[in-house]
Amino acid sequence: MSSTPFLLRRPFLLARDLCVDRRAPDLAKLAAEPDAERFVWKILPHAARTFASCIALLPARATRAAAVGYLYCRCLDTYEDLVPDQADREQALEAFAARLAATGSELPRAPELVRAQARDARDESHVLLVERHASVDQVFLSLPEPARGLIVDLVTDMAAGMVWSSRVFTQEGGVLRDEDDVLRYCRYVLGGPVLFAVRLLRWVRSGDTGQADDLREDAMRVGELIQLANVTRDIEKDLRRGIAYAPELRPYLGTDVRRSARAREDVRRVRERFLRLALARAPSYARIVRGMRPRRLSLVRASALLMLLFTDRYYRRCAKRARIPTWSGPRVGVDLMMRAFGAFWSAEWAELEMRRMEKRMVEAADS
Repeated sequence: MSSTPFLLRRPFLLARDLCVDRRAPDLAKLAAEPDAERFVWKILPHAARTFASCIALLPARATRAAAVGYLYCRCLDTYEDLVPDQADREQALEAFAARLAATGSELPRAPELVRAQARDARDESHVLLVERHASVDQVFLSLPEPARGLIVDLVTDMAAGMVWSSRVFTQEGGVLRDEDDVLRYCRYVLGGPVLFAVRLLRWVRSGDTGQADDLREDAMRVGELIQLANVTRDIEKDLRRGIAYAPELRPYLGTDVRRSARAREDVRRVRERFLRLALARAPSYARIVRGMRPRRLSLVRASALLMLLFTDRYYRRCAKRARIPTWSGPRVGVDLMMRAFGAFWSAEWAELEMRRMEKRMVEAADS
């Protein structure tokens, strides 16, 4: 695996993540990468979108574990999204998580993607990740045991949550039953990863691998905030593949809602409702950051602010689609990165930025 110190690699990774074309990944080049760790960093921006830059900004001791944890979660997402048969899907989710508990110098092979239905280049990059999971395994096995334990907890919990959602979607004919189910799904899919990040960074700082119960509820609400961005972004795409997160969209399952004015309006109303639900959770974000007690000069604080800036930028765009009053903020990736660097140097700067975004999100939720 690569021996280049991460301190030297970080600037390249951050610059690359600002300009990488996630819509047209060079799959042949990715597949041909022989080095396990280089493959992890090359596939990450295609699997993680904005999370890739946030991971690269973390303290060096946390970056590899964070990258591996995220890529394993993306593998679970790929089974959930692309395996159409319920039994095959749930068996794959459970087997993928169980394999991480194996002992020895190698992990068991992950389940194959049975009748996977890749719809675009992004899906194909996710399929490639599952096919190359052994490379991610190599990096996982090179991590310290406490970090591996945190990843096992993350993947086990997420797999269980996805099995639950698979059964609910199947029982309800492709639809989640109500808002409580939507929030429960968000907690499994991103609340768990947020809690994993908190636990990982506490371990890096103090060696503590505890459950972080003091921040658990805020972590779950931050997971809801971020995952609802994915839900609101993909409503039309999910409907085309037969999935809806609101029962009133059931009539449009398997259809292209762009062809019907009534359908577009129903989608807009659902998007608006989920948008307001998400924005009301913004105050939990700053509490999470404060609760991790970043150092005076802090990459943790910089990474956290960058994630909130990305989330804020998305929701400003979402507000326009939902036709509710939007708010101002930085749009260009370089601008977001510079503000994150400001947070590295200054806790006061980070606090002002978080308060600004929190205030405007909450105001939009209440508008």
